Amino acid sequence: MIWSFLKVVFFVALVAALALGAGYLAETGSGVRISIANTEYSLGPVQMVVALLVAILVLWLVMKLAGLIVAALRFINGDETALSRYFDRNRERKGFQALADGLMAIASGEGKVALSQAAKAERYLGRPELTNLIAAQAAEVAGDTRRATEVYKRLLADDRTRFAGVRGLMRQKLAEGDTEASMKLAEKAFALKPRQQDVQDTLLKLRAEKGDWKGAREVIEAKHRQGLLPRDVFRRRDAVLALQEAKEVFSDDAPIEVREAAIAANKRSPDLIPAAVLAARGYVQAGKPKYAARVLKKAWEAQPHPDLAAAFAAILPDETPAARLKRFDALLSANPGHEESRLLRAELLIAAEDFPAARRALGDLVDVHPTARSLTIMGAIARGEGQDDAVVRGWLARALTASRGPQWVCDNCHNIRSDWTPTCDNCGGFDTLSWREPPNAAAPLPNGTEMLPLIVGSPAPQDRTEDTVTGIDEAEILDEEVGQRR
Repeated sequence: MIWSFLKVVFFVALVAALALGAGYLAETGSGVRISIANTEYSLGPVQMVVALLVAILVLWLVMKLAGLIVAALRFINGDETALSRYFDRNRERKGFQALADGLMAIASGEGKVALSQAAKAERYLGRPELTNLIAAQAAEVAGDTRRATEVYKRLLADDRTRFAGVRGLMRQKLAEGDTEASMKLAEKAFALKPRQQDVQDTLLKLRAEKGDWKGAREVIEAKHRQGLLPRDVFRRRDAVLALQEAKEVFSDDAPIEVREAAIAANKRSPDLIPAAVLAARGYVQAGKPKYAARVLKKAWEAQPHPDLAAAFAAILPDETPAARLKRFDALLSANPGHEESRLLRAELLIAAEDFPAARRALGDLVDVHPTARSLTIMGAIARGEGQDDAVVRGWLARALTASRGPQWVCDNCHNIRSDWTPTCDNCGGFDTLSWREPPNAAAPLPNGTEMLPLIVGSPAPQDRTEDTVTGIDEAEILDEEVGQRR
């Protein structure tokens, strides 16, 4: 190593000295006189440059010969690999240069060039742990999936390259849409390198899509232990997965473990609306309505939602409208100025047949933020106050074309869902659904947010006014309008 360094330093210094000398002669225009064996030679500037180039070539040959002599002496002294290392050094240089060129070709998208350079590197180096990886990536760039698969399988035979082979095959199966094979390969890659973030994210996505919520929780727990996931984000995502795990097996006769899982999900993320609803159901089934009310109030304080109101109503399903209005005061007081609280109060007052108070509760919402729900409530109020049918139809006609209000919208792709899910069925994003108003106002109303959802029970209709209050079918409205025009 030291000998190689000294040779390089000596060669560079000598070349620099010769170059400086040649430059000086070229500037002065003078020549050089060389005396050898009583014979004098005169060299002009051009001749001197030629002599300089010849001297550099001779110097290079002398140094190569010196290196060969040193290698031979080492071989004689017992170093059996000295000569092979001397001759292999040039091959290694060419091989690593081919590797570099192959990487540049891959980065440039030149698949065929990369394949050629990979083959050249293998020929010079004979190190498949390096060249096979380049060859596989080059085959992918060139679109030769069959060859890429073959090379990735060869990588599995070496402990040093097994992870790269598994990960490469996993990516190929993902591109082909083979989720079962992708899952197995992702699990194998995760076992080999549990800290690899790309593998973690892939495995989490695949397990969530399959509905393996327990397995998905194991992945995010590993991410949290390794410091790849902040504590608050971990608690939120773990709550989402725990909620879905409990939700799929939750029933009227669900075991206590399931109920506790739902309650635990709510404790981890109190603002997670579906978790609060499911936890409240668990408390009600366990005979603890006060705990259910407390959970729903806390969630309502964070973000009011119709599902929370429906769950709060389900705590005492058989109460009178007046009693329900009084009981709901505790919930509405947690966030009184929110639009959802105002709409809910108006609906409860309509159920109690206090239409002037319902109008006051609604306030100016129909002017500042008219939605299908608020406009329909105004139609119900108008009907309850005995106003003309034309006024009622006017409100309902506006409701048909108004914004549908907040819905479950994916933050990534803006896909709209009628109910909450842990993953977006359009883009596959995890925990990306939020309750907000979508850009598309014409989207259908989601389940659980029907207009006037909290009318107590299902009483038999007594008159036309009550039918209007409990729900208005859009088709009936349109048919009525057509009949009057005729």
